[in-house]
Amino acid sequence: MQEDLKERLLEAIEGPIIRKKYELVSLEWKREPRGWVLRLYIDKPGGVTVEDCAKVSEFVGKILDEIDLIHHPYLLEVSSPGIERPLTKKEHFERFKGERVQISLKEPVEGRKNFKGLLLGLKEGKVLLELDTGEWVEIEFSNIKKANLKPEISF
Repeated sequence: MQEDLKERLLEAIEGPIIRKKYELVSLEWKREPRGWVLRLYIDKPGGVTVEDCAKVSEFVGKILDEIDLIHHPYLLEVSSPGIERPLTKKEHFERFKGERVQISLKEPVEGRKNFKGLLLGLKEGKVLLELDTGEWVEIEFSNIKKANLKPEISF
């Protein structure tokens, strides 16, 4: 039921967000201690400002009121994906080629479910990753449970 609602929400708001020149990086719909939360992570070339988040929150709020899919109280949050932005679409794995990433899998590959390394891109539906050991691993996109950028921060 919740996955169906999440998909219907995504269908209703992703197009309008794109038309406003933003990217919907990811959508979360989950119950938290303070109640139900619809969390949207948006991006645009050059990065997202607080004003961008407020603008998207306002027009998405109006869409949600019109389509009336959620019949109980919830909180709408719109924010930047942050420095450890999630990688949720195939295009992300090409766009962020050359960046350090962390990937968690649904099913193990080579006996492991968690990998960190340098993203080499996407080839024939497989994410290519160079591990810190210098080894390469190919991961089916459909097997990815969660993937995030993991930039190295130096001071």
